Amino acid sequence: MPYYLLKISITVILIVVISEVAKRSSLIGGILASIPLVSVLAMTWLYIDTKDIQKVSELSISIVWLVIPSLTLFVTLPILLKKEINFYLSLMIAISMTAVVYFLMIWALGKLGIKL
Repeated sequence: MPYYLLKISITVILIVVISEVAKRSSLIGGILASIPLVSVLAMTWLYIDTKDIQKVSELSISIVWLVIPSLTLFVTLPILLKKEINFYLSLMIAISMTAVVYFLMIWALGKLGIKL
């Protein structure tokens, strides 16, 4: 149980630090947020938990393929906000669109014989 609390604490602290830094500087907040901290943490926790290099490698490959559809959120959200659509509605629409693009990417990769 202490190990899970440590994992949760480190992850939460990073998110809070990034959001606090972003209040002061969107550039520095953006740089910190764009670093794949969550991916690095997930791969680290996976390796520590399993010592399985193959699982870490598979996770890394999945992340590479799924970065592309995740960009949908970062393109869609500012467009919606510039159209003065409510923040929460814009966020919900952007997340929904991102989910659709994830589905399409996974479907397209499957058609190409790439299984994530």
